[in-house]
Amino acid sequence: MWIVRQAREDDLLEILDIYNQGIEDRIATLEQDLKSIDYIKNWYRHRPDRYTVLVIGDEKIRGWASLNPYSHRCAYDGVADISIYIERSWRGKGLGSVLLSALEEKAKENGFYKLVLFTFPFNQIGQNLYRKMGFREVGIFKNQGILDGKFVDVMAMEKLLF
Repeated sequence: MWIVRQAREDDLLEILDIYNQGIEDRIATLEQDLKSIDYIKNWYRHRPDRYTVLVIGDEKIRGWASLNPYSHRCAYDGVADISIYIERSWRGKGLGSVLLSALEEKAKENGFYKLVLFTFPFNQIGQNLYRKMGFREVGIFKNQGILDGKFVDVMAMEKLLF
């Protein structure tokens, strides 16, 4: 049985390790450089309460997800960009579904009506999860970023919560 809960400051080292795996594996982010504990502490400490960070695990954290600001414009106040990262040896084993369901509930509680995410078109494990959870593809941004010196396309997906 998986436990999903609000992240705490003492979870940050495990959150950082999982995030850095996503950077190393080049499947989840355009970030290229591994992050430090100072970076992740700053990220965590400067989040408004509404932008929840959740963790999933048993005796150890196996993944995390967060609600992130989509835009500084007030017209988008009800839209959250999401991040979800699963420890590499646990990917594709159902943790993402449990974690994303909990994140969606938290998003509703926190007044969000829509979730958006950006993924790589080649990240089939992620896309399978998102589609299973009711996200739809909005479109693909061609040459949206550069990763390892090469242009990378990014797929936008969305889910209406209400």
